[in-house]
Amino acid sequence: MSEDFYLIAITALLPLTACLLVLQVNPYHALVVRGILGAIAALVYALFGAADVALTEALVGTMLSITLYAVAVRSSLNMKLGVLDADSKAEPATVKPILSALRERLRKYHMQLELVPYPSRATLSAALANREIHTALSVPLDLERERVFSSDRQISHLQTRVRRLYDIMQAELPPDMVKLTYVNSAIASQTDSPQLDTLTTVED
Repeated sequence: MSEDFYLIAITALLPLTACLLVLQVNPYHALVVRGILGAIAALVYALFGAADVALTEALVGTMLSITLYAVAVRSSLNMKLGVLDADSKAEPATVKPILSALRERLRKYHMQLELVPYPSRATLSAALANREIHTALSVPLDLERERVFSSDRQISHLQTRVRRLYDIMQAELPPDMVKLTYVNSAIASQTDSPQLDTLTTVED
């Protein structure tokens, strides 16, 4: 009788863990709960005498699937921001507030910011057009030279080719900090020398 009670208790954890998995908002927490769910399922199979099914669930349904999910989540929740090489190393006063604001806003969506440096503006433009990065940060030349903010100078410019990122940044970033533009890179991918200036843009 006691063995049946333990079996019923362990089996009852399956729907409870499944409900907990569905209710997770953070994808990384969902991966942990998914691992617990797979371990409970493997334990239930083993208790019912299906050792081969339990082994398959533990290896494929838990370990392999979680590894693949982790890779997918890590790549899909990583925004690649193209910047000039000098800005990526020093993070001067013109760039640091923008990067800090971006990291703070993206953290709300469980996303991370990855800086991808480029040696020149031309290569940065080509990288966005060729879909090597998600977003490009352009600092005006006067700000780049003096490394200071001024109300009578132009603000920095963010261009993104991902509509969802554009919607997030448009709602979260202050308009007086950076100019935001959505870039349609599909047109530029058909040209021989894609540049940001030739792309179809939608201003915020």
